[in-house]
Amino acid sequence: MDGSDDEQARPVLTAHPLQRVGAYALALLGEASSPEKLTPKMFGDAVDRVTEDAVTAALVRDTKSDRGFWLKSSLSFFPNSKMNHLSNAKKDKGTIEGAVRAWRTRPEEKTWPTAACVLCGRGAVGFFGKVNVPLAESDLYRNNTPRGHTGMALCWPCLCSFYALPYGCRLTGGPSIALHSWDERFMVRTLSRRVERNRQFIALGRADPQGVPAREVLALQALRHHEDRLTAGVDLLVFGNNNRGQTLEIQSMEQPVAEWLRRSSRPLRRRGFPALLRAHATADRPGVVGLARNAFRSPERIAGACGRYLAARLDRGVIGDDTADLAELCFSLVIEVMRMNQNEVDEVKAAGAQVAAWLNAENSAGQLRRFNATLKEQKQMRHWLMRRNIDALLDAESGIDGPLITENQFRLLFDPEVEDAWFHRQLLLVSVVQRLHELKFNPGDRAEVAAEMATEEKDHPEDIEYMKDEA
Repeated sequence: MDGSDDEQARPVLTAHPLQRVGAYALALLGEASSPEKLTPKMFGDAVDRVTEDAVTAALVRDTKSDRGFWLKSSLSFFPNSKMNHLSNAKKDKGTIEGAVRAWRTRPEEKTWPTAACVLCGRGAVGFFGKVNVPLAESDLYRNNTPRGHTGMALCWPCLCSFYALPYGCRLTGGPSIALHSWDERFMVRTLSRRVERNRQFIALGRADPQGVPAREVLALQALRHHEDRLTAGVDLLVFGNNNRGQTLEIQSMEQPVAEWLRRSSRPLRRRGFPALLRAHATADRPGVVGLARNAFRSPERIAGACGRYLAARLDRGVIGDDTADLAELCFSLVIEVMRMNQNEVDEVKAAGAQVAAWLNAENSAGQLRRFNATLKEQKQMRHWLMRRNIDALLDAESGIDGPLITENQFRLLFDPEVEDAWFHRQLLLVSVVQRLHELKFNPGDRAEVAAEMATEEKDHPEDIEYMKDEA
């Protein structure tokens, strides 16, 4: 590569997730919507802004001061650099400022190596190590510089992308958090909010007064703010580059899960979201944390949490509006994310409709509780369905048309050779809830149970605040 000024005029997006986050941050700092729309002047202005903020932070000198948060955070990006070196405490303003500006100035062209940038292939301006680039010593993502090697060959725009990386991250004062996706619209919109917020706090040297939520919740917030369909999954990167040890943790959310969570904020589904949070809440953890963690680590657990929540409600013989809305969300998860066979879903829902019709005819919260109790043991559910099937056939006023459950439905629920039979039984419960709500199930002994539930159930304070923010 010839290393011409034209090719050094702006960053390009590479395969390196952290470089991509930094490139977008640099573009947004230059008031462009994407890296490819940066003009040379906009690129220069953005680099100047990053440099000035580094100088301001370096002159604070003390990470424990009221304006020392950005200086403290820089230790996890650029350890032992000119902006945060321990010796700065004994240096005067001019010396520190000159050293930081020299560090952040493009090397003279006569010093450039003949090597190409390892990220984009353009002409490199030098070799750089961990003082300039977060290098992770991780088996999952190894790009650390080998001992005895000068460093990574980088062009000026790629190097500046790493300098701008902090603006695109959630800063904690320790390990930083970045969201990455191959969906470019998601990157632009998510990072535009993050950069705008960070540039204020970095300029002030102060931490975000809202504090740092659980790392997975950041992804959930970004998804629920995104308006367009997601075309790729989302990666959550938590990394640190300080001298105490380089760390990197990557969690990935597949596109179907990410899109389902995003769509859960849309008007047609939003009603079920509070119940979804309640289904994931525990005594010591808000539901939004449990939901976000399940989405990254094990999406099928979302359906399990919904099933347990509905079972707990049915154990009291009550079908509330929130349980019906949650049932609808649960079925959308099963079809859109878990890719369950549509014919099997239809069969289970048909069985649920028949069971709901029988329970509605009985008009008893007690009967509903007895059915719900069978979910804990498949033998009990099998016996219950077989017995009610016979009762329904013998009773002309049973409220159902045809058998309670067909042979094929029975096979889907209990055949040992059906791998997802246990899950089908949970879906049967969800289907019963949904259909009973449609039938306006209102047993005579419901009022006492409902009053008891109203005094016991309370939303977690963090979930309440989360829903306020989303509204």
